[in-house]
Amino acid sequence: MSAVWKALCSRRRGPCSDSWAIKVRAASPFWQVFWNVAPFVILILLVYFFFFRQMKMAGGRAMSFGKSRAKLLQRDDKNRTTFVDVAGVDEAKEELQEVVEFLKNPKQFQRLGGKMPKGVLLAGSPGTGKTLIAKAVAGEADVPFFSISGSDFVEMFVGVGASRVRDMFEQGRKSAPCIIFVDEIDAVGRSRFSGMGGGHDEREQTLNALLVEMDGFDTTEGVIIIAATNRPDVLDPALMRPGRFDRQVFIDLPNLKGREEILKIHVKRVTVGKEVDLQKVARGTPGFSGADLMNLVNEAALLAARRGAAAVELPDFEEARDKVSWGRERRSHMLDNEEKKLTAYHEAGHAIVLAKTEQTEPLHKVTVIPRGRALGATMQLPEKDRYTQGRKRLMGMLIGLMGGRAAEELIFGDVTTGAQNDIERATRIARAMVCEFGMSETLGPRNYGSDQHQMFLGREISRNEIHSEKITQLIDAEIDSILKEAHETASQILKDHRDRLELIAELLIKYETLDGEQVMKILETGEVPEELLKNGNGHAETPVTAAEVKPEKPAG
Repeated sequence: MSAVWKALCSRRRGPCSDSWAIKVRAASPFWQVFWNVAPFVILILLVYFFFFRQMKMAGGRAMSFGKSRAKLLQRDDKNRTTFVDVAGVDEAKEELQEVVEFLKNPKQFQRLGGKMPKGVLLAGSPGTGKTLIAKAVAGEADVPFFSISGSDFVEMFVGVGASRVRDMFEQGRKSAPCIIFVDEIDAVGRSRFSGMGGGHDEREQTLNALLVEMDGFDTTEGVIIIAATNRPDVLDPALMRPGRFDRQVFIDLPNLKGREEILKIHVKRVTVGKEVDLQKVARGTPGFSGADLMNLVNEAALLAARRGAAAVELPDFEEARDKVSWGRERRSHMLDNEEKKLTAYHEAGHAIVLAKTEQTEPLHKVTVIPRGRALGATMQLPEKDRYTQGRKRLMGMLIGLMGGRAAEELIFGDVTTGAQNDIERATRIARAMVCEFGMSETLGPRNYGSDQHQMFLGREISRNEIHSEKITQLIDAEIDSILKEAHETASQILKDHRDRLELIAELLIKYETLDGEQVMKILETGEVPEELLKNGNGHAETPVTAAEVKPEKPAG
């Protein structure tokens, strides 16, 4: 008898019969199988538990790779964006107004057989408000707004992007009339590649699916595709042909009036002083986009709150503009007397040359306080937006850039690295004048710079020289001639006004910052303005003239 049988008989009361033995022997193989199979069953249950938990944590999307990730913007009257919230892009609003009217009343356009464009491409620099104006179109039309990024289509799994494109259009048809907004479409719509460097099969399949879907659906369904990109030049030509993105709306940087209107929208959220002139703030922000102006207002509000003011004043806006444009003041970066004196003469040279040169922008501020990477700055305030530049104005810019270096040579008999950025900018302008603008009398009106842009792989695999080596030497000689002419003119201006140069430099060493109006008064009268003569007690100091200022001679 086995040991198991003896153990069972010892616990059982009464004699052990043969039938009981047979039952135990029959049951023992089941338990053996159970204990052999149980670990595997437990392991499978654990794997299933953790897999199900991961699916739950992923929001149930672990097995739905092919579903569109477009987000539906809720139509809330309180947070709805309309054309009232968009400024500085009047032409774009006029073109998109037709899309709004079609979504509201499509029969108005269909009764004469007309068709609205299937797609609208918004192109423009970053921060110009492409996404904002797309939301405004949906808000004006009061239709569902699906938003998705171009990068959401491209995955590591082949075919997922194409499936998401089909699902996105299917969702749009179910919610018609609606707007489908694809942000950064160049991530998926980049020109299909041929040539060196390889390609991305998944992206190309996704683009093919997008082309087929846009070619297949009808605008009578009330689905409008709006896409945004910063690089329309890299998009595939098939995406831009009529029947797909029929209408292209370019959103440019706002002009002076547009910047003022944008500022009026953003200042509604902050407390602004009564004496703040937004037109003056707009004048000082050429080249700012809508996002830059929003950041400007926010920085001004933070500066006013930091100093405990009850409202945001004009100096806060000016300081915020200087901070956004040139960087924050680095007062902890203290300059010794020698560096401060050198910087003062350098910036004074810029200021005087700019003030005495024709067709230059008015001076705004001269400072020797380090800001950003610069030890000092001479700032100008443009009178208006300029879309073209003449040769005289460009030469004035070059002469102004050479003022700092010319002042160092005149006063110290030496040059420093402080003019590095000035020389770089001046060289870039001079090369553009010769090679692109045709402003060279020697070389004439011919373009020599068409090969200077960045090469886009897939379009420009190789390049050929567009001019001979002799022409290259003439270009270099002409650039040198223009830069030397600007430098000589700046040096002559400073020699003729050396007394003003010394006075302005000494005042910069003492006061660190001078306004443009103060610099102009010094140049006209040769005396220190009255507002600088008053000390902290309100008493006037002894007037100082240019003749009384004697700069120290440099060592050696």
